[in-house]
Amino acid sequence: MDIIHFPDDPRPGRWTQPVLALGNFDGLHRGHRKILDRLVRVARERGATAVAMTFDPHPPRVVRPDKAPSLLMTKAQKLEALERAGVDGTAIVRFTPELSRWDPEAFVRTVLVDWLGVAEVWVGANFLFGHDRAGNFSILRALGGRYGFRAEKIDPVRYKDFVVSSTRIRRLVSEGRVDEAGALLGHSYYLDGTVVRGDRRGRTIGFPTANLCTENELLPPHGVYATTATIGGIVHPSVTNIGVRPTVDVSGRTSVETHLFDMDRDLYGASIRLGFVQRLRDERAFESLDLLRAQIAADCGRARVLFDRLSL
Repeated sequence: MDIIHFPDDPRPGRWTQPVLALGNFDGLHRGHRKILDRLVRVARERGATAVAMTFDPHPPRVVRPDKAPSLLMTKAQKLEALERAGVDGTAIVRFTPELSRWDPEAFVRTVLVDWLGVAEVWVGANFLFGHDRAGNFSILRALGGRYGFRAEKIDPVRYKDFVVSSTRIRRLVSEGRVDEAGALLGHSYYLDGTVVRGDRRGRTIGFPTANLCTENELLPPHGVYATTATIGGIVHPSVTNIGVRPTVDVSGRTSVETHLFDMDRDLYGASIRLGFVQRLRDERAFESLDLLRAQIAADCGRARVLFDRLSL
């Protein structure tokens, strides 16, 4: 997949009549994939190039930093997911205070037409762009008529009674409702990270843990979760505690610790993708290590029953 940045990079010469999906694509959820599936299919039928356009940094970080949300994905995760979705290229627009003041026509003319030479642009039904979010699909379609490209939209995707959106998924994750978030995403919400050294206390009570250092911004709230830990392409069932470990630690520092079932080998330095399947309980303090050990065993038992049901 080609990756280019505005305004630094030219459009690759091999990009033919680009068909563009325009959006932030945080989480790359079911709604995003509906747009990208249509985009790739249309591009293949026409012998055109399927391109996704996104923004870095996330626009709210520039226009209203005090209200900017924690993101569901790192930039690297988003690019990986876009490539997996089948697009030929990703165009990343550097979002600056100056660009935030462009009116819709300036953005369309400068970025979509002069830079990319788009033939067609696809957006979600609620996509807004330009200064003060003044541009909507009707304006995009009118500008397409003026500048010689087609504009199409995809209606919102619904899951049960809900419209699928990144905002809703962020709220579900932040409330610990990771199973519901996964249903809207189409996969478990996940963190990527590297195993770092901890105090090895879990090993002394019979439940060794991998301590995750992650660049993901949005952690589920403190608690114990049934999780999957993917290492080298192999998925391992596991249980994860997010929190301050009040029984054994007084520092108050938040950690992400995962116990992988039936594994007892050195994982330091390993890369792990940690998928959150279901919240099991709140984090709490125990009066003794024996009580903590018994609770962890019960947590693992609940998770094993869940994984058996899911045929993990």
